[in-house]
Amino acid sequence: MKITLKDGSVREYAQPMAVIDIAKDISEGLARMACVAEIDGEVKDLRTVIDQDCSLNILTAKDPEGLAALRHTASHVMAQAVKRLWPDTKLAIGPSIADGFYYDVDPAQPLTAEDLEKIEAEMKKIIKEALPLERFELPREEAIAFMKEKNEPYKVELIEDLPEDSVISFYRQGEFVDLCAGPHVMTTKEVGKAFHLMNLAGAYWRGSEKNKMLTRIYATAFQKKEELDAYLTMLEEAKKRDHRKLGRELGLFMMHDAGPGFPFFLPKGMVLKNVLLDYWREIHKKAGYVEISTPIILNRSLWETSGHWDHYKNNMYTTVIDDEDYAIKPMNCPGGVLVYASEPRSYRDLPLRMGELGIVHRHEKSGQLHGLMRVRCFTQDDAHIFMTPEQIRDEIKGVARLINEVYSLFGFRYHVELSTRPEDSMGSDEDWELATSALKGALDDLGLDYVINEGDGAFYGPKIDFHLEDSIGRTWQCGTIQLDFQLPQRFELEYIGADGEKHRPIMIHRVAFGSIERFIGILIEHFAGAFPTWLAPVQVKVLPISEKHEAYAQSVKKALDEAGIRAEIDLRSEKIGYKIREAQTQKIPYMLIAGGKEEETGTVSVRSRFKGDEGAANLADFIEAVKKEIASRENRPVEVKKEEK
Repeated sequence: MKITLKDGSVREYAQPMAVIDIAKDISEGLARMACVAEIDGEVKDLRTVIDQDCSLNILTAKDPEGLAALRHTASHVMAQAVKRLWPDTKLAIGPSIADGFYYDVDPAQPLTAEDLEKIEAEMKKIIKEALPLERFELPREEAIAFMKEKNEPYKVELIEDLPEDSVISFYRQGEFVDLCAGPHVMTTKEVGKAFHLMNLAGAYWRGSEKNKMLTRIYATAFQKKEELDAYLTMLEEAKKRDHRKLGRELGLFMMHDAGPGFPFFLPKGMVLKNVLLDYWREIHKKAGYVEISTPIILNRSLWETSGHWDHYKNNMYTTVIDDEDYAIKPMNCPGGVLVYASEPRSYRDLPLRMGELGIVHRHEKSGQLHGLMRVRCFTQDDAHIFMTPEQIRDEIKGVARLINEVYSLFGFRYHVELSTRPEDSMGSDEDWELATSALKGALDDLGLDYVINEGDGAFYGPKIDFHLEDSIGRTWQCGTIQLDFQLPQRFELEYIGADGEKHRPIMIHRVAFGSIERFIGILIEHFAGAFPTWLAPVQVKVLPISEKHEAYAQSVKKALDEAGIRAEIDLRSEKIGYKIREAQTQKIPYMLIAGGKEEETGTVSVRSRFKGDEGAANLADFIEAVKKEIASRENRPVEVKKEEK
């Protein structure tokens, strides 16, 4: 049989071979690092026996699939440790996730944070035992009986949901057996020492509030300890930057039990939000967009026509007005379509770029709410572009350039994903193929690297997602470009072409910030609350040394106000050192100290967040320099302090 490796080379074997033996044949080093293998595109255990021609890619923990297998095995080790410590615990599910893994358990007695150390210690024993993970299968009825015998009701329920002719797979490691599709690494020893149990949380069985609340144990694992240490350091830095904490401390926003998931913006937060919106309007005007505003509540028939009533109703808030069903809009697009359809359109009007800073509401489960990152009401910086088929590529490229301009301004790096047709979708195969091909073509024209995210498109069309990276390496999905052939058809939109005939326009849905609220949350954490001067709610704090200097300090503030610089004055009878420290805590870019010497010379003593004491300066010169800095929108993100070696 012929085995084609990732590099294109071919190895031939006269008899069936386990993947781990093929790995050893290639290199002992590869065999030591290997976690799983991709065989003809399907990820399998290393002990899988190959008996026919195939393509083979042996994956290590450097590969996402390899790291996921290592973490999945770690979740089994954790579950085994819990069962050894508390044998009456019932097991639910334990998958690997983006940053680690978890296991949902139903303990006979409540678990506490102190128990995590006990579990970790028991896991280390299991890892040291180097137990092999052995896969076996049972027919469905035997599998149900097997799990009933082990008194695992949650596993029984999972199996009972499978078709009657199913063959169920299990993995055994020592005395521990778990229902699992795999794949896994070879032995528990390969989980290694680079793991850490993070915290406990509540989780409803199968995500439904109607079911029992289980205990979720969150953890993470890496192949090397230095990778784990770097991750834990990043988490500590993230805690310091938590936008919920900084939002309170800096007076930006608040949440209240009167409206869970509905943020309240405080005066300084509104300054920040409005500066962002002013910037949004500036760049969109320059890019040829017109701004519109559409109603928050529209009737059911509109949402039925758009497809949202069938595909998105569970996330919509509804009401009844004059005995007619209405919905609070979860998206702005149907309103934009109605604006397009409000008058006859010609090919000369296209492309028509309509932007909207629309307030939308979406029902999110209470357990998923998270500060500004996951809310029930937010402002979406939507735009809808109506165009001819010939204009698709150029318009997509124009949007991509605009999004790049936005992210570059804030110092974000980003990567791009192209998401294709999901199972729950509408439209013909031909439309989807044409739309997907247009997005690919535009990305190729721009020379942007991208990965394919199969099946994650919107229900009405494929999309390009922009995943930005913040200053401590976390990624966030914000910008998106969605190509839509469906809504123009459903709403029977038209334009008169150069041939005098009626034609159907193509539609782009796109956002740059995404949710303004979420983007503000990301910016708070990206800058650790220390916004660049142009974005800071308070740009300058005037600090009189004593009451004798208040009049001069007030004149300084008046000059700043007249120059359009956002300034505050601290008139409290506190020592100047205290005032400076508090202004620094508030992360204000500049402090101007006004005392007798400054009043005599008509100057100010400047302290900045960037350089500390900058010495005396002529007030007019300082104002001119700050105005230039604001106009240039200089970006000075806070750097993470590196520990000296």
